[in-house]
Amino acid sequence: MRLVQVTIPAGKRDTILRALDDEGVDYVVSDEVSGQEYTGIVYFPLPSAAVEPVLQRLREIGVDEDGYTVIIEANTVISRRFDQLQERYTEEEDADRIAREELSARARDLEPSLPTYVLMTIISALIATAGLLLDSPAVVVGSMVIAPLIGPAMAASVGTVMGDTELFRRGVKLQLLGLVVAVASATLFAFLVRTVNLIPPLADLTAIPEIRERIAPDFLSLVVALGAGVAGVVSLSSGVSTALVGVMIAVALLPPAATVGIGLAWGQPLVSLGSSVLLLVNVLSINLAALVVLWYKGYQPTQWFRTDEARSATVTRIGVLVAAIVVLSVFLGGVTLDSFERATTEEEIRTEAEEIVAESSGTMINIEIEQTNTAVFQQPNHVVVTIGVPPDEPTPGILTELDAMADRTAGRDVSTEVRFVTVERAGEPP
Repeated sequence: MRLVQVTIPAGKRDTILRALDDEGVDYVVSDEVSGQEYTGIVYFPLPSAAVEPVLQRLREIGVDEDGYTVIIEANTVISRRFDQLQERYTEEEDADRIAREELSARARDLEPSLPTYVLMTIISALIATAGLLLDSPAVVVGSMVIAPLIGPAMAASVGTVMGDTELFRRGVKLQLLGLVVAVASATLFAFLVRTVNLIPPLADLTAIPEIRERIAPDFLSLVVALGAGVAGVVSLSSGVSTALVGVMIAVALLPPAATVGIGLAWGQPLVSLGSSVLLLVNVLSINLAALVVLWYKGYQPTQWFRTDEARSATVTRIGVLVAAIVVLSVFLGGVTLDSFERATTEEEIRTEAEEIVAESSGTMINIEIEQTNTAVFQQPNHVVVTIGVPPDEPTPGILTELDAMADRTAGRDVSTEVRFVTVERAGEPP
């Protein structure tokens, strides 16, 4: 619910009040004595979904932006006519949709001042880097809570559909600045950690699960980013708190940016490459989802003559974002296919190894399949088969057969190791 205050231009009092009566709106009018240009102020409560159509009606009869229109959130309105008005707009409109003017104001409010934005981005990037290196999900989540990344993403999309070039440019600039600052901060901090040995020597970054998750993105990463963008703009356009949704957007942006910095500091370009692709896909997907949802909800400039320009800009930017995501999706598709093929190959090696061992006098105890030491597109490199044999029984000579099977299944030369363990069992049923 909203309480709207509108200044009444000279000569428009009767027209404005008649329009409010036609809409079934309760109002209170007070005289304005500070000047000749405006003769009064009218106060009236409205359901959130009614603000935009009512203000549009008032603009058509002479209320313009040279006057004052103030929209305030109202907690409770007790009025029979208001209840009827609320029921009508609940049936006709999206009940939670806020007005265009309020949407623009909320988008601007989400943008912090430049010093605050840079400082909070640096702090959150440092915490995220520490959390990744410590393999601590709790610390990584904590860094997302304080990351100020939702504002610029939402501002760019709102600026596009509303034809507000200044808001759009500021949103894009802040997004780029935030990503550069986050990566640079993570790189410097990770280099410091490595130099002064704040953590034990680490040769392979992929050994840390929190980092490994962000260097081989697949199509599910795209789903996460699109979901974050949709959630962000829905919360913004419905007037609800964006705090928790901001954490979701930070999930898609901050840890990948920190991983890029860690890869640079450790001199492992493949780590930076994989996480950079994830970062770019997430940024583009969040902006794409926000644009599409705002366009679907029908937001457009308040001035009719700017509608075509804003629509053209929206379509063009959606097309650019889609094209960029499609190009980057080639990498995502490769990782997804590689993950599927790797899992399939591992399962085939396990199954055939169990069959070979079952035909011998031994019992399969365990099989380990080690992959090549690469950030992405790993392949089987070493297979370790542990076989149990009864006491006083000769060990089965199946190493050559297992090695040939592993080479054939993997499609490459794979080293194979067989370990025999003496197994004694007691108390087995006859």
